[in-house]
Amino acid sequence: MDWSRVDFARQAADAGNTQTAIERFQALANEGFMLPNYELAKIYDKGEAVPRDPQRAAKYYGQALHRPSSILGNASLNLARMYRDGDGVERNDTLAFYLLKQAIGEGEVDAKPLLADMLAQGQGVERQPERAVQLYRQAAEQGNPESLLALAEAYRQGGWYQADPQQSKQYAQRYAEKIETLARQGDVDAMTDLAALYAREGMLGYQPEKQRRWLMRAADSGDPDALGEVGEALLANGESERAIGMLEQAAQAGDVEAMTDLGKALLGEQGITPQPQRAEKWLARASQQGSLNATIALGRAYIDGTQLPGHRQQGIQMLEKAADKDDPLALALLGDIYLDGEGTLAQPQKAIDYLKRGHQAGSSYATAQLGEAYLTGTGVARSPSRAESLLREAAKQDQSFAARLLGEAYLTGEVIPADPQAGEPLLRQAVKAGDTTAMTVLGKAYLDGPLSNANSSGEAESLLTRAAEQGDDYAMIVLGRAYRDGEGLPQDYDKAERWLKQAQAAGHDSAQLALARLYRDRGDGGNVDAIIRAAKLGEPGAMADLGRAYLEGSLGLKQDTEKAYQWLSKADSAGHAGAAATLGRAYLQGDRFPQNVSKGLDYLETAVSRGHVGASADLGARLLKGNGVAADPQRGVSLLRRAIRGGNLGAMQTLGQAYLKGNGIERDTDQGIDLLTRSAERGNAYAAQVLGEAYLTGEGVAKDPARAKQWLTRAAEAGSLSSQSNLGRSLLYGRDGITQNVERGLELLKDAAEQGHPGAQATLGRAYLRGDVLEQDSAKGAEYLFRAARQGHPTARLALAKAYLWTQGLKSANQSQALLWLDQTIDGNSQVALETMRDLLENDQAAEVASKVTATGS
Repeated sequence: MDWSRVDFARQAADAGNTQTAIERFQALANEGFMLPNYELAKIYDKGEAVPRDPQRAAKYYGQALHRPSSILGNASLNLARMYRDGDGVERNDTLAFYLLKQAIGEGEVDAKPLLADMLAQGQGVERQPERAVQLYRQAAEQGNPESLLALAEAYRQGGWYQADPQQSKQYAQRYAEKIETLARQGDVDAMTDLAALYAREGMLGYQPEKQRRWLMRAADSGDPDALGEVGEALLANGESERAIGMLEQAAQAGDVEAMTDLGKALLGEQGITPQPQRAEKWLARASQQGSLNATIALGRAYIDGTQLPGHRQQGIQMLEKAADKDDPLALALLGDIYLDGEGTLAQPQKAIDYLKRGHQAGSSYATAQLGEAYLTGTGVARSPSRAESLLREAAKQDQSFAARLLGEAYLTGEVIPADPQAGEPLLRQAVKAGDTTAMTVLGKAYLDGPLSNANSSGEAESLLTRAAEQGDDYAMIVLGRAYRDGEGLPQDYDKAERWLKQAQAAGHDSAQLALARLYRDRGDGGNVDAIIRAAKLGEPGAMADLGRAYLEGSLGLKQDTEKAYQWLSKADSAGHAGAAATLGRAYLQGDRFPQNVSKGLDYLETAVSRGHVGASADLGARLLKGNGVAADPQRGVSLLRRAIRGGNLGAMQTLGQAYLKGNGIERDTDQGIDLLTRSAERGNAYAAQVLGEAYLTGEGVAKDPARAKQWLTRAAEAGSLSSQSNLGRSLLYGRDGITQNVERGLELLKDAAEQGHPGAQATLGRAYLRGDVLEQDSAKGAEYLFRAARQGHPTARLALAKAYLWTQGLKSANQSQALLWLDQTIDGNSQVALETMRDLLENDQAAEVASKVTATGS
């Protein structure tokens, strides 16, 4: 190369004759030399004597790489920066990575920290933190101060490498020593960097005196950039008035970044009183001078319409202007706007295009949103693997909502395979960043799964309380329900009421019903006032409970069928199945409401359609027998089986008895015994009674005294008076294959008789009159027989009538006349009637007649 010609071109450039220099370098480049291309690239890259033209700069840097030369390393480094930043060329992280590797191979030390940056962030290549640290150390030893700062960041608590606070501080101190020398020599950037080290979040700890000293020295320089940075630092320190003054001074001097920072501050950021007109002026000026940051801030303010008049379309246009230059934040924001369609037409495909570009441009927010789109299938086909990859990438870049989304997805396992242990640290990351929704999700997971364990209730309570105190209304609901139900937390109605009332005040949709449920639960202990409060709040169960209380005259309320109907109807209108069932039964029974079979059946049908198990059993039994409705055995069996699946023991007993006896359906002894046994084993006393009686009498099955005694005993112990009476009679007389046990038989019969069972009373009356198994006692016999007759026991009544006829010598008299006399006597004064019976039965022959009549009774 003719070096004199190169020097001649450089001299022209140094003398300010840039156009001449360009022409001379161009002529040399046309001859195939590499160095002139590099010199041309620098001219257009710096833009000092000509308008900056990054496209031309990138073109000439590229041409300088065509053949090995002395400037290959420098050209590779500068072109790598342009591809990394998307400056004059389409951003290409991978190409930037390989260009930096080439520059390092050519001995360019300054390329090492840039390559380390990409390896640390996983930008354009798989993340390699160990290799990044190695390159930073090499660059630091070769005198690069920024590498010391990068290493300090790597080792700090929460940094991107291994946490080692001591080592982090050592690197930060070495960096401070390096730049303090420059700062003392008047380097303003070094002054502001030093101040940042001593700031509240600085790596050398908050040292306000040192921070202020270096900030003021930087400001005293009068340099607009320094004034802007000092203004920002003072804003962070809360010195808003002085900060605004410095930012305005820098802005007046033409510092575009200061204009932007000033405009954003005047919008009301960092607690400053908003001054919308001044904010709009400075942001507009900065935007006109090419600040994408200002363009975005102004666009967002127009879209938001809080501090500035709402100009949504103008705001979107400003964001699109920034997006045209591949600004990551603008791309992410536009993706958000077009995805949600808030205030504009939702355009999912357009949104996804913006988010993909934003992701490629390095916006972690866009990456997180794109991950969410793949997770939910919004605008793109759902892709669990792609969603997982993107959300994890965004979470690593401190996007807390990405960490929360991925953590929650691992907990639920609805889209991504469930992995609670992987979800927990992600949710903790989001919680640490202050994400209240993550607090609620994690707290609920500790409370009721899938992370619940013996030690998790305190953690759950703490997280949910923090979220609730920060205004998360769902956390309030979860807390309120947990305290109400005593599930995961100790039951505390007062705390439950406090949080549910706060959720109601916050407008949560389910708060009112949750609060009503609380009052209903309080009412379960007999607190009728709580039930009334819950009913008035519209809780269907409370309305049904209140209606039943008025129907039955329970809970201290006076029976009131009108109020009963009112509350039961309200509960029914609210879809409460139990209320419909109660109304149906009341109309069918006709004891409190006027009997109306048609209306009762309609209500039962409604309850059945709502899945009420008891109503299915009731209606099934009626359809099976044709009781008040046309018999429909097939549907009856279907409804009874539905009730059985719901655990209704009465339905098991009804269908079992029907199969056993062939009532309404074809007899099926095996199926009948099976259903009755299942019902009896689960506590249905009547099913046990039916089984016992069947085995006792041999009705439908072979007689089996042992089984009869077993089931009748179980039924008797469960409170069945009929079973007590039947078993007592068999034990008293030693009948039906059951070994006689007079003492036990008498005990069972007396117990049943005292509880009003007429069969037991008749059996005892007969036994005392006859005196065969018990000592004869006509008075007791008359008393028990009379009590049974008074309840309408047929054989007891007939026995007394027969005894009367015998004493009157009317052996063949009309028995109906005797029974009429008996009714008149019983309906009169009971004491007189009893004395009459006793007198009557003192006649041994009359007593014998009475005992013979009752011998066949029950």
